[in-house]
Formats: sequence, C-alpha cells, structure tokens
Amino acid sequence: MKLKTFGRHGKEGVKNITRNRWMSLASISAVTVTLLLVGVFAALLLNLNHIGSQIEENVEVRVFMDLTLEEPGQNELKDKLQNIPEVDTVTFQSKEEGLEKLIDSLGEEGEVFESLKDENPLNDVYIVKTKNPEDTIQVAQSIIKSFENVEKVEYAKETVQRLFNVMDLARNIGLAIIAGLLFTAMFLIANTIRITIVARRKEIGIMKMVGATNWFIRWPFLVEGILIGMLGAAIPIAVVVFGYRYLFQEVTTRYPTLFVELLPVYPFIWKVSILLILMGVIIGLWGSFTSIRKYLKV
Repeated sequence: MKLKTFGRHGKEGVKNITRNRWMSLASISAVTVTLLLVGVFAALLLNLNHIGSQIEENVEVRVFMDLTLEEPGQNELKDKLQNIPEVDTVTFQSKEEGLEKLIDSLGEEGEVFESLKDENPLNDVYIVKTKNPEDTIQVAQSIIKSFENVEKVEYAKETVQRLFNVMDLARNIGLAIIAGLLFTAMFLIANTIRITIVARRKEIGIMKMVGATNWFIRWPFLVEGILIGMLGAAIPIAVVVFGYRYLFQEVTTRYPTLFVELLPVYPFIWKVSILLILMGVIIGLWGSFTSIRKYLKV
C-alpha cells in the first residue's frame, strides 16, 4: 500500500469517528471499561498465579521416621523415597535441627523447650518435595500406605487441596469474565461501524462504480476500529501503570515481612500495557471486520 493511500485511509478513519462522535464515544467508553476490568483482572490473576507458585514451592511432605530407626534403615528409606517417580527432592532433617527450629519459631517462649535438648522426643524427618505440587497428596498417601518404619506423614491435606481448588476457580472465573467483556466491546464497535456504513452507503456505491476495490473501501473502517481500540486502551494503561506501582509500594512498605511477594513492577506493567494495547487493536479490528463482512455488500 502506497504511503499516500495509507494517509488517505487514516484521514477517513478519523473522519468516521468524528462523524458519529456519540457512537464512537460510546464504543471508546466500552473499550475503556472493558480493558480497565481486563487490566485489573489480568493483574489479579497473574499475581494469584505468582503467589500460588510461591506457596506451591513450600508445599512439602514431612515423613516422620520411627524413633528406633538407625542410620542404615534411614538411608534405605531415603532411597525408596527418591525412587518415587513424582518426587523431586528428599532432604533429611535431624531431630536436633527440628528442635532448634521449634525453639526459634516460638521466640522467647521457646526457651521452655531448651531442657529437651538432652532427651529430644522429636523424630528424624525426611522432607519430600514433588516435581509437580499437585502430586503432593498422591505421594503422601502412597508413603502412608506402602512404606515401613514411618511413624506418621504430614502434608496439610485440607490446605493443599483448598489451595489448588481456589487457584483453579479464580482462573476460570477471571477468564470467563474477561471473555464476556471482550465480546461486549466488540459488539459495540461493530454497531458503530455499521452506522457509519449505513450513513455512507450512497458514497460507497459511487466509489464502487468508479472502480474502487473492496479493500480500498474497507480500510478506513478498519482504521476506525483500530483507533477506537487504541483510544479505549489509553486510560486503562494509565490506571494499571500508576495503580499497580502504588499498590506494590504500599504492600512492600507496610508488610515487609510478608511470606509471599507480588510480581515486580518492572517488567510487569510494561507487559500488561502491551497486552492492553494489543487487545484494544484486536477488539477494534475484529469489531470492524465483523460489521463490514455482515453489512458492507462489496
């Protein structure tokens, strides 16, 4: 396409927006609201996934060995645990280390347990982590049923299952809402383009009579859709950039010892901004193309 022709299509696309300014404003507003909600949901879902990944990394199976089990038996048990296909790592924690962690976790109150160092009642433990956190329950149950010299197995069954259920539910609800919002925005843009086509039907007929190609007629409407999508993305991008930066600073300042972290501001906000621009353009193009194909008989 020649530069001059492209410039002509761009001018016509802008004129189309100004000719139907109220419908264009409604479409831009719809895209703005849609992408704003998409941006918020995207930030929420991406951070939920990030936080979920951090929590999943800490999901583990604690295998408490019999108090009477000697070192050869412990080594044999470790080999069996490592041979489970789903297991990633097996780490030994002695009962002395366990007692020290217990004392440290209780702060000043932990001093009460100092007297237990001479006759430590705790078990030696193997800490088992799986390659896929979702295999944690399966591996734990397998150890309980099949392994000897194991006094008990802890893996926070209800917490782990609830975590996976909540993560799946949040993803599904977020994706469904985003899909509905995108469809609504595309519908409004298609209606805006359709009104423009109807208003210019006579002019389009004349253009056809003098030899204008189908794509020559289509391009201004596609440009109009792209411009509507990009204009609609401007405010959501600003809200996401400044809003997320503020939220990140507040969370890290107020809760510096929080055991989970939000996604870093950079490059997160750039990725979301690019995503919103692309979605705005795609929404505009799709809405325009759908309207042209259905109503423009060229």
